Amino acid sequence: MVKGKVAEIMQNDRLGGLDVLEAEFSKTWEFKSHNVAVYSIQGRRDHMEDRFEVLTDLANKTHPSIFGIFDGHGGETAAEYVKSRLPEALKQHLQDYEKDKENSVLSYQTILEQQILSIDREMLEKLTVSYDEAGTTCLIALLSDKDLTVANVGDSRGVLCDKDGNAIPLSHDHKPYQLKERKRIKRAGGFISFNGSWRVQGILAMSRSLGDYPLKNLNVVIPDPDILTFDLDKLQPEFMILASDGLWDAFSNEEAVRFIKDRLDEPHFGAKSIVLQSFYRGCPDNITVMVVKFRNSSKTEEQ
Repeated sequence: MVKGKVAEIMQNDRLGGLDVLEAEFSKTWEFKSHNVAVYSIQGRRDHMEDRFEVLTDLANKTHPSIFGIFDGHGGETAAEYVKSRLPEALKQHLQDYEKDKENSVLSYQTILEQQILSIDREMLEKLTVSYDEAGTTCLIALLSDKDLTVANVGDSRGVLCDKDGNAIPLSHDHKPYQLKERKRIKRAGGFISFNGSWRVQGILAMSRSLGDYPLKNLNVVIPDPDILTFDLDKLQPEFMILASDGLWDAFSNEEAVRFIKDRLDEPHFGAKSIVLQSFYRGCPDNITVMVVKFRNSSKTEEQ
């Protein structure tokens, strides 16, 4: 628990049923359970729009562990909606899948894609009626005994530390300046412009998101996830980092992996330290970092 000049515990489950504390620099949220730790700060922003979720069943293993980062913009509505709905929907579908996996035509990848797109459609209907232009990133990781499957929409990012200490990207940011995204936006009749950063229609600094109904109606921003699967036996990873772009504005993938690797013995596996370091480096954004330690890590608690 963070100690600050003011430490007021609030009953608040907007970020996953966690204690909310007012530290001298920012409101902070923290979470720790078994091999997972999360640290999150509002930073210099007026509002907290980051959300995260952790769903595990380590005892019965009825579904793979689910880890999510959702970085909202234009308000907290979209991030809160996705955080509260998507992980639970995934859990239900994954439990059904695990019961009859051998006879199913589905896979972790197809379940992820179907549910992400379904949540986006469902949310857009509600946000359009209320004229709520909020949107969010979506970074979801499914961890089973042998595989790690990661779906990404937007510019939250995941990176893994393999057995040799290398930084392995788990996702790729969806940015308007990327050639593939730029061509797609142009084909849809849209444009990108630069005002401190490249933006779609001069508005959004990412080219894919959930929510953002005005840009979805123009088809210049899409919800389609990129999904990658990683062989854990081959990589023998030590840990992975899932984080909102507040971290990646201050750290490269390689630097973040080195930083966390040296701090896995800390109570939050280095998540708290790297968040505070990003803040002190001048990052103005909300910052949320999740560190998940793997079984073969020499510093992992029993899972």
